[in-house]
Amino acid sequence: MDQIAPFPVMEHQRAVLPEGLVLDCGAVIRPLAVAYRTYGALNAARSNAVLVCHALTGDQYVAERQPLTGKAGWWEAIIGPGKAVDTNRFFVVCANVLGGCMGSTGPREEMTDENGIPQGRPWGTGFPSVTIRDMVRAQKKLVEHLGIERLLAVIGGSMGGMQVLEWAATYPEAVFAAAPIAAATHHSAQNIAFHEVGRAAIHSDPDWRNGRYWEDGRIPAQGLSVARMVAHITYLSEAALTRKFGRKLQGASAVTFLEDVFQVQSYLRHQGSTFVRRFDANSYLTITRAMDYFDLATEHGSVAAAFAGTPTRFFVASFSSDWLFPTSESRALVRALNAAAAPVSFIEVPTDKGHDAFLLDEPEFHRALGGFLAGAARTLDA
Repeated sequence: MDQIAPFPVMEHQRAVLPEGLVLDCGAVIRPLAVAYRTYGALNAARSNAVLVCHALTGDQYVAERQPLTGKAGWWEAIIGPGKAVDTNRFFVVCANVLGGCMGSTGPREEMTDENGIPQGRPWGTGFPSVTIRDMVRAQKKLVEHLGIERLLAVIGGSMGGMQVLEWAATYPEAVFAAAPIAAATHHSAQNIAFHEVGRAAIHSDPDWRNGRYWEDGRIPAQGLSVARMVAHITYLSEAALTRKFGRKLQGASAVTFLEDVFQVQSYLRHQGSTFVRRFDANSYLTITRAMDYFDLATEHGSVAAAFAGTPTRFFVASFSSDWLFPTSESRALVRALNAAAAPVSFIEVPTDKGHDAFLLDEPEFHRALGGFLAGAARTLDA
């Protein structure tokens, strides 16, 4: 792959919180910047706020054109006027996670010491380890900054679903309703293994330079591209790959044995090459590790204990062909919520689209989520 320059520095809407944040690892980040976007209007009672938590490679541009890529927002299918997450009714907030690379404090941002004094260089590999709980604490500070004491709902898929669960466990009185989608209470050994392959690819890139690639304006593009290709395979299903590509050839009428000609190869390479233009390698390492660390049972003794006595109501959704976060893990979550006497509804959506189904056109899922949110709003307003 030809060398690709780092993606440009951009201005993002963000809250800069001078008090900072003490992380689970003991490090202090001060000040704390949280980049975010909002949609709709906050009502007079400040009771209609819905926080959307993004997945590993997502960002805060959930329902509008992403300024770097020009692509539509990653959840525009369900967020907007008259949609499942109706911005005529709800005030929607989405924040770039702590450790991200779209304006929130992370490896690309300028490093500061514990007193908030700038150090004149990016954090890079000096950025401390963060957890999903750290990400949620940063979001809580943003929500408070926006003047919101209690969220109507927190929703999100994949890593976003992990954040939803952490919100409900850590701040139950601040979350009326929670919708963890295509998620689980911990990362499986298989998921950790896939992440480790991606991290190893980044580390083995000659331009990795022990994480200091920013010093001469380079990025480990080859390694980051491979990491994305590996991860993207886990987001799909065999049925979806077969339906879309099968053994179709790209630009050739027959296999020549001289080059790679299958369409699926071209597709994965495109996914990798576009990814390196919008994502930072050190952020990728930071966030994948945060996902790997996540384990509600370890934090609380058991998953049921994490939600004991919770006032939060839950909507859990899974997708039949998702092998990254399979339905069995959602059912285990539902059983734990039942054991904690938490109100919970569950849906498994039949689809062959794999893990990425939560981002795609799945009308049954959209209707169920929209109904859950509308019902939560009616109950809260009653």
